[in-house]
Amino acid sequence: MAHTLEVPGGTLHYDVREGETSTAPMLLMIGSPMDASGFTGLAARFPDRTVVTYDPRGIGRSARTGGGESTPEQHADDLHRLIGALGGGPVDVFASSGGAVNGLALVARHPEQVRTLVAHEPPAAQVLPDREQALAAVVDIRRTYDRHGFGPAMAKFVAVTSLRGEIPADFADRPVQSPAELGLPSEDDGSRDDVMFAQNLMTCTHYEHDFEALRAASTRVVIGVGAESEGEMAHRAGVAVAGRLGTEPVTFPSHHGGFLDGAFGMKGDPDAFAATLHQILAGDRHTTPRET
Repeated sequence: MAHTLEVPGGTLHYDVREGETSTAPMLLMIGSPMDASGFTGLAARFPDRTVVTYDPRGIGRSARTGGGESTPEQHADDLHRLIGALGGGPVDVFASSGGAVNGLALVARHPEQVRTLVAHEPPAAQVLPDREQALAAVVDIRRTYDRHGFGPAMAKFVAVTSLRGEIPADFADRPVQSPAELGLPSEDDGSRDDVMFAQNLMTCTHYEHDFEALRAASTRVVIGVGAESEGEMAHRAGVAVAGRLGTEPVTFPSHHGGFLDGAFGMKGDPDAFAATLHQILAGDRHTTPRET
């Protein structure tokens, strides 16, 4: 069932899929810039749970007022208000990519609202050992978008996110595949309102997490990484975040979008991915604290 929620600076659209009778908390699935439609397949694999998905501000059906970029703090406040509208929690949260960054920001501020957060491959560039190169590469993507539009920026985004290993200092000067080779538009249509490049890319990757608050939180925080994405920036960032939390990451089947069943041009292993998530939420799989 679809619902709306007014928040400062926007209107959120969210969907509630009632599950079978269960004592388990609601399960909130979040992404960024992915909207609710990206979690359709994963939600269907949790018939025993009431699953809530939503479109983040400025994405999909959700509107936002004013210009500028959206921030993890804003997204976290939106999630705080959404959970309040759902009864206040605590809920379980599965968070993917930019949604994982926003989920971590939520838990740092409102741990009482979340029982378990599973944050899958947060692109937290600030914690990488090659943070300066990674942040510079993101800045170059944004600069390319501002100057040349969506296609060239996405070509650089693909090059950065698919690279395995540390990002070279001269990455911005290296050749990448052309937009046409990747099936992307080569012509600049003049628009500069893409939800990832214009609204979320910079603030998400540059966000500095409050690890002291996260370590002190009552929430069980589990960091997930993809079995097939080892060495990629988001995978390496997930490992680094887990390290700062004093835990080991849990490896999920497939890649960065492993829960996808063919949507968004990516095909993961949704059955195996969902099985792993079921185990984690049931407490059958957990992270192990590192020696201090």
